[in-house]
Amino acid sequence: MTTFILRRVIATVTLLLAVTFIAYLLLYPAAGNIAANILGENATQEQIALKTEQLGLDRPLLVQYGDWLLNAFRGDLGRSYFTSQPVWDTLAARLPVTLSLVVLVMLLTGVLAFTLGTYAAIRRGWVDRTFQVLATLGDALPHFIVALFLVTVFALQLGWFPATGYTPLEISPSKWLLCLTLPVVALTVGGVAGVAQQVRSATIGVLRNDYIRTLRSRGLSERRIVLTSVLRNASTNGLTSLAVQIVGILGGAVVIEQVFALPGLGSLAVEATSRTDLPLVVGVVLAAVLLVVVANLLVDIAVAWLNPKVRLS
Repeated sequence: MTTFILRRVIATVTLLLAVTFIAYLLLYPAAGNIAANILGENATQEQIALKTEQLGLDRPLLVQYGDWLLNAFRGDLGRSYFTSQPVWDTLAARLPVTLSLVVLVMLLTGVLAFTLGTYAAIRRGWVDRTFQVLATLGDALPHFIVALFLVTVFALQLGWFPATGYTPLEISPSKWLLCLTLPVVALTVGGVAGVAQQVRSATIGVLRNDYIRTLRSRGLSERRIVLTSVLRNASTNGLTSLAVQIVGILGGAVVIEQVFALPGLGSLAVEATSRTDLPLVVGVVLAAVLLVVVANLLVDIAVAWLNPKVRLS
């Protein structure tokens, strides 16, 4: 298990280096636009050139990225070009919102997907057919459509939840939960549909194995067989699919945080990208990638614990 985790950590570091470099590479041609955005519309070409030189944006790409990388290893991600605030401070203020969304959506998606997928695989018949239809619809619906429906019905018409805004957990746990309920549900619908179908397919495959029939012939109850044998063997596909969902969750968070006016990484990414705030954009990319790789690492460990064969891959 130690070797398995070490390989995953090395892959994580490599991924972080690659993604941050690509972010620099994509934004490198916009160096002149960055200075112009900072100085405003009335800036002259001489002022833009001087500002570009002051920011070090006229240097070669590898030099800029190398300096950023060295500073990042020291714990310094730079300062925003527009607010002059340290990137770490901005990320620290926004990260709890997105992290709350990701954790709640992952937990809710996992519980619902495994429950529904397993139940549909065991019952089959009309239950399974109904499940597949609903799963297809849930997978096809865009996050923002679900979000707008939830806001209109449960926030504006019924008034059960706040339509916008965010209350930190440490201030009021109840208000924190109310603020996140609709965004979490909006992001969960598509995730549950995708993961549940993977769980259903894997469960059906496991139920067809000979050893399941052997366990039944020994008089074991169906519930015990499902809990001790079926779920353990079918969970690998479900957990892997759940890990993939975090990318969709972060992508959906960009829109969902705008709909519900949540001050998270998604809305920060939109703001930083629209202004071409290079240090902030790279900081957001780094935080998002860390969320993805940490979630995937935890899932890989869980899968390796459930299926020892995976440790050899």
